[in-house]
Amino acid sequence: MMARLRARVSTLGVLIAMGIANHIVLAGSRVTVSLAALAKGENAATVGALMAVFALLPMFFAIPAGRLADRVGVRGPMLVGSAGIAVGVLIATLVPGLAALFAAAMLIGVSFMTFQVAAQYATGELGGPQGRVRNFGLVALGYSTSSIAGPLIAGVMIDHHGFRATFALMALAPMLPIAVLASRRVAFPGPHPAHGRRERGSALDLVAHGELRRVFVINALITLAWELHTLFVPIYGNSIGLPASEIGLILAAFGAATFTVRLAMPAIVRKLSEHRVLTTALYIAAAVYLAFPFSRSVATLMCLSFCLGLGLGAGQPMVMSVLHSHAPPGRMGEAAGVRMSLINSMAVAVPLVFGAVGGTIGLAPVLWSVGVFLATGGWLTRSGKA
Repeated sequence: MMARLRARVSTLGVLIAMGIANHIVLAGSRVTVSLAALAKGENAATVGALMAVFALLPMFFAIPAGRLADRVGVRGPMLVGSAGIAVGVLIATLVPGLAALFAAAMLIGVSFMTFQVAAQYATGELGGPQGRVRNFGLVALGYSTSSIAGPLIAGVMIDHHGFRATFALMALAPMLPIAVLASRRVAFPGPHPAHGRRERGSALDLVAHGELRRVFVINALITLAWELHTLFVPIYGNSIGLPASEIGLILAAFGAATFTVRLAMPAIVRKLSEHRVLTTALYIAAAVYLAFPFSRSVATLMCLSFCLGLGLGAGQPMVMSVLHSHAPPGRMGEAAGVRMSLINSMAVAVPLVFGAVGGTIGLAPVLWSVGVFLATGGWLTRSGKA
């Protein structure tokens, strides 16, 4: 019994380390790609399009990726995803020009999605209902670490060594998960035993499920707030003359907050229900977006980003725990894929729509309208109308 528990803890630790390595590349490359485009003289609409490309293919392929994890297990998808991340960064390193940035963003985005859907499936399988929130919380802590490290590394590297050197450094990170997965020394969950016995069904069945639909709606709203922050900070920081390192600090403050709140998750879940935490996150995000346009100093922007991170950082572990608890047997990977597809739909729409609108009417009206939208969403989910 103890040997089995130690094996699960060891596997979870490996999953966390691999996730950190790959997510550092995603978080760092989004900042680097944005600032590289701005350095070429591109406008907010182009930056928005670049950010959308990160999520374009994941929007279409997340559900098939989840079904693949249900069917064959997680090792193969995680290995393919890690290798694709490395190739995507190498494209940006070796090939100059805006087209290479679009190609790199597309490949990094779909590859990270392939890795993450499989990793989420594996995390849920490594613990029962009691340990599931803890496991997802620990994995989320890892992503918070990389959310801090990715933008900081990117910002400092860009200021001191330029964009190509920054991409080259990030290409090293996926080598860790590639080596671990290729060695086959760590046992990961295989196909779900119920997968072969279940009746074939549509992903719409999962969306029609009452509790799952509620989780999907809340998660989409949280994603809206998260994605807009990633898009807004580089554009706004550049517009007020902030160097890349200070923009990286603002983004890192968000990551530090997600780390802090996820560290406190065991205490939070003892006092608040899962849906109460998720609804509160929407209210906090609304308040921050209403305040953003009034802020021009680095210190103020860091404080607001930190507050936003506190609110949104609690969301992902809660969402994944509820999702794993309510997904039909043998369809957890597919449910994670539906969630990922919805997230990436938002990640495509937010940069395209708000980048174009922000470039036309300015950022302040966009941020205020999003604040009102999030507050309305918080009220609807709180009242059970979602």
